[in-house]
Amino acid sequence: MAVQHNKAGSVAGIHSGKRPDSRLEKESLSQFPLGKKNFVMMAIAGALIIAGFLLMLGGSSTEEAFNPDIFSARRVVVGPTISFLGFLFMGYAIIRRPSDSDGASVEENEK
Repeated sequence: MAVQHNKAGSVAGIHSGKRPDSRLEKESLSQFPLGKKNFVMMAIAGALIIAGFLLMLGGSSTEEAFNPDIFSARRVVVGPTISFLGFLFMGYAIIRRPSDSDGASVEENEK
């Protein structure tokens, strides 16, 4: 690769001080990989995951006192199930292909 030097001795084109090309086009919303519905679904999935972890919270047993609540259905079954469903829903929200109608209303508002 040939490098061109200018009269001052610096390499031409590396730090020319010019602004980026102003002819670059703004990417349309229909070209984004995720649509608005994807982000809403991801937020719902995140809330489900957090709710599941909150349902698993509780006191623990100590050496002096046994707490039978550590084996409650809420902490052993319901909380982990809600979290697992949240993780599955998050995967679906990420993989789901946005439809043409997801970004169409936003594009119409920008024009």
